[in-house]
Amino acid sequence: MNSPFTYKYTAPQATEKNQPALFLLHGMGSNEEDLPQLVKEFEKTHHIFSLRGPIVFKPGFAFFTIEEEGKPNREVFDKVLVYIQSFIREAIVEYKLDSNQFSVLGFSQGAVLAKALALTMGNELNGVVALSGYIPDFVKKEYSKKPVEHLNMFISHGDYDYVIPSQWGAESKEYFENLGAKVTFKTYNEGHGVTPENHQDLVEFLKKN
Repeated sequence: MNSPFTYKYTAPQATEKNQPALFLLHGMGSNEEDLPQLVKEFEKTHHIFSLRGPIVFKPGFAFFTIEEEGKPNREVFDKVLVYIQSFIREAIVEYKLDSNQFSVLGFSQGAVLAKALALTMGNELNGVVALSGYIPDFVKKEYSKKPVEHLNMFISHGDYDYVIPSQWGAESKEYFENLGAKVTFKTYNEGHGVTPENHQDLVEFLKKN
């Protein structure tokens, strides 16, 4: 693939054609080995792509830099979002994926990007899982957005998130619902992380959708 991303790919064990796909986007300071553990139940049935952010941010990597919390560097964010869109579209061709059966899952920075992808890719996506993220103001106000009425979304947040306020998760839920998306919204007695209950809920969501 002609892509700037390092990524981890797991092929489905099932041999049927048109197996669904998951694209995973990690949080700041992490890497492509982080999120696959959340979707191990889907290894037999799904193509799984876990992308590594292109920016070194010890102890791992990041997808974009931030000016302050809730405000990504616009130039970097715009560029990486286009790169991810291109990666997904190239993967559909290269790996012969069913373009009607793929979802994006992101945590923290990855959730911010997943929400932006939902708005900019429209019906190219049919599922989004966004764990502990937000929607940047410039995405809401300045991006060209596509319809999301078809979209199934799972948005979750920790009530005691010390990195990204839980209110931002609630605002995302309201924003997407106002646009017509079908949103499952959950909060947990947690900080900036994924509890076992959160994990179970996102797995159930992916199974249903």
